Amino acid sequence: MTGLLYANVMAELLEDVRRGQLRAGSRVPGELELARRFSVSRITTRRALDLLARAGIVERARGRGTFVSATLPDLDRVRADLGLAAPGSVVGASTLGLLLPDFAEAYGLDLVRGVEAACTSRGHSLLLRRTYGERGAEEAGVSALMRAGAQALIVFPVHGEHYNPVLLQAVLDGFPVVLVDRYLRGIPAPSVATDNVSAAAALTRFLLDLGHRGVAFVSPPIENTSSLEDRFAGYRAALEAAGLPARPELALHALESSLPLHLRPENVRIDVARLEAFIAAASGVTAFLVAEYTLALAVTHTLRALGRRVPEEVSVACFDSPADPLDGPLFTHVRQDQEAMGRRAVDLAVTRLEGQEVPLRNPVAFEIVPGRSTAPPPRKEPSP
Repeated sequence: MTGLLYANVMAELLEDVRRGQLRAGSRVPGELELARRFSVSRITTRRALDLLARAGIVERARGRGTFVSATLPDLDRVRADLGLAAPGSVVGASTLGLLLPDFAEAYGLDLVRGVEAACTSRGHSLLLRRTYGERGAEEAGVSALMRAGAQALIVFPVHGEHYNPVLLQAVLDGFPVVLVDRYLRGIPAPSVATDNVSAAAALTRFLLDLGHRGVAFVSPPIENTSSLEDRFAGYRAALEAAGLPARPELALHALESSLPLHLRPENVRIDVARLEAFIAAASGVTAFLVAEYTLALAVTHTLRALGRRVPEEVSVACFDSPADPLDGPLFTHVRQDQEAMGRRAVDLAVTRLEGQEVPLRNPVAFEIVPGRSTAPPPRKEPSP
C-alpha cells in the first residue's frame, strides 16, 4: 500500500471483497462507520469509496448507501490501477490537483507553467481550479479536486488564511498536500516559497545602498499571510541592521485592491485615498518598498498625481514586475523563480505520493532586478 490513509481504506475493502466478507450486491459500511473502523475522517473514507466506485468495485446511490457491484472487474487489475500493488509505491502516472487564487503575468502564470511542465515531463495529469481568494471556494476546491481523482494537491493558499479545516483534515489524514508561495502556521504541510524575509531585506538594502534613509513599506493586510508577514519582517531587519529606527508611521498595511475579486474601481479609489493620506503624513520618505506589483503601480500613480517624480524624487521597488521586451522591467524588484517553485512542488507531491517524507520548508532562489523606478535620493540644496 502507499501509506496514505485513503489508500489503506481502499486496500482493506478490496481484501474484504476478495475474501467474500463483502459479496456482490451487499451493502458496504457507510462513511461514518468506516471512519470509526479505520480511525480516520469522513473525507478520507468518502475519497476511498469514490475511487472504488470509479473503479467499478462499488456503486453509490444517494440516500440508499454504497453496495458492492453486481459484476466485479478483475481485483488484481483494480488494485494495480489504484496504486496498491506494492508497499510504498505508486503504479503508473498520477493525477495532481493545482488550487490557486488566480494567475496573471505579474505573478502566478509562470508558477502554473512550472507545475504543468513538470507534470507533462513526468507523465502526470493535472487538474486546475481557482479560488479567487475566497476561503469557502478554497474549501470546496480541495474536496472537488479530490473527488475528481487528484491523488495529491498543490495549494496556493488564499490571502489572510490561518486555518482551513478541510485542508487541515486532508493533511492530517495523510493526503499529499504541498503549499506554494507561502506556508500556513499550524498546518504541517510542506511548502515551496521564496525566503521572503531574506528577499525583502535584500530589496531594502538595495534602496539603502542608493542612499535612501526614509523607506516606507506598503502592502495588503499582512495578518495570517506568511509571505507578507515575512516581507515586513525582512524590511524591518534591514533597517535595524543599518541602524535606522523602525517608524510605525512609515508602514501601511491597509491596501486591498490587489486581492482577487477586489480589483474594482471603487476599491482602487479607496486605496488611492489611503495612499494620499499616508504619503502626506509620512515625512522624509524618499523610497517605497511595496509588497506586490499591482500596488506598486498604485503607489507610482498616486505619487505622480501629487506632483512627485518617480524616480527623480521618490523611488519605488516591489516584488515581481513584468518586463517590457524593449525597456526591461518597470520596477526594481525581487524576481521570484516561479517556474522552479512549480517544478519543485510537483517533485514534492510525487515524493509524498510514494510514501516518503519531505522537508517542511523548501525555499527557491530569488534575485534583485534593477528597473526604471529607483535612483539615488535627490540632493538637499545647502541652506543659504
